[in-house]
Amino acid sequence: MDRRSFIKSAGVAVAAAAVPFQLKAGEIAAPAIMRDVRKSSQLQLSFFPYELKLRHAFNLAKYSRTTTPDVQVTLTWNGITGYGEASMPPYLGESVDSVTKFLSSLDLSQFTDPFRMEDILAYVDQKAPKNSAAKASVDIALHDLLGKVMGQPWYKIWGLSPEKTPNTSYTIGIDKPDMVRLKVKEAAPYKVLKVKMGLDQDRETIEVIRSMTNVPICVDVNQGWTDREHALRMIDWLAERNCLFVEQPMPKENIDDIAWLKSRSSLPIIADEAFQRIGDIPKLAEAYDGINIKLMKSTGLNEAYKMIVLGRALGMKIMIGCMTETSCAVSAAAQLAPLVDFADLDGNLLIANDRFSGMTIKDGKITLVDKPGIGITLLGKA
Repeated sequence: MDRRSFIKSAGVAVAAAAVPFQLKAGEIAAPAIMRDVRKSSQLQLSFFPYELKLRHAFNLAKYSRTTTPDVQVTLTWNGITGYGEASMPPYLGESVDSVTKFLSSLDLSQFTDPFRMEDILAYVDQKAPKNSAAKASVDIALHDLLGKVMGQPWYKIWGLSPEKTPNTSYTIGIDKPDMVRLKVKEAAPYKVLKVKMGLDQDRETIEVIRSMTNVPICVDVNQGWTDREHALRMIDWLAERNCLFVEQPMPKENIDDIAWLKSRSSLPIIADEAFQRIGDIPKLAEAYDGINIKLMKSTGLNEAYKMIVLGRALGMKIMIGCMTETSCAVSAAAQLAPLVDFADLDGNLLIANDRFSGMTIKDGKITLVDKPGIGITLLGKA
């Protein structure tokens, strides 16, 4: 069945399921799922806190942590459940309290047709400003639910080719040389390493890695360099050491310094902390070569897809990234992977208490699962 026929038949099936009916004498009773449509056609949202345990301390230029607060979400319609999550690293400014408060304020039961995605997500987005991770949790769950209703993963619904996914990077946090060596050994199956930088031992960290492997690296400074001349020297030095790009080299407020750096840099400059919502893209295009899209910042897949379209129109490179997350949000982001230049989807690999199985990494490459929705299975359930 081609894509047009599939969408048409899926739409007819959903429309038929929503039409009230009466049995005539001698007719066979309708299937249970059709009876459920009449009895349970409202969207039902539920959620609970779930602290993510990191395998190693996550050390960045500005802070360190061993856990990440998280809220797990389910969205149910006619007996079908979609899963989502909100992951809240410190710099997002969200918390379990803020996320649960926001989610508690939503009345999704007013919606009886999950295919009205734009209306549903517009309602969620307009409920309160910011709260991007909380909003993303609903968006992810809605995409998972809708994909299951249609019986297809989202990369197929979008018409994307799974073989076009890039390699994902594996993150090496700021640490002592012995721990860096251990992490590099753990990362042996990966074809790209993402190195956290921004402190005094930046060069030492790279030299340790290069003593063990020459796989390509990308560098995430997390706003750690404050002097543009120093940043330029570091970028030139990294370019000689098989580095692909540098992410957020300077504080996001220093837009003029970053534009100066971009005009002289031998490597692409990617925006991360400076980039949140789709409206940021036009003003960043002069200072950055690309953007790092993360679902917890973009409010989910719906806006992330639109970000890719706009970023490409402005000639920018596209990266799909993540926070420390379960395989739920990581697998959701992976649905977009065939559209991007770079990927950093290892957040689920950095935690010790994943609740799901989903997208996998084979020989360093993102491998999408041919399962409906965002392609995940709740661990312990078929």
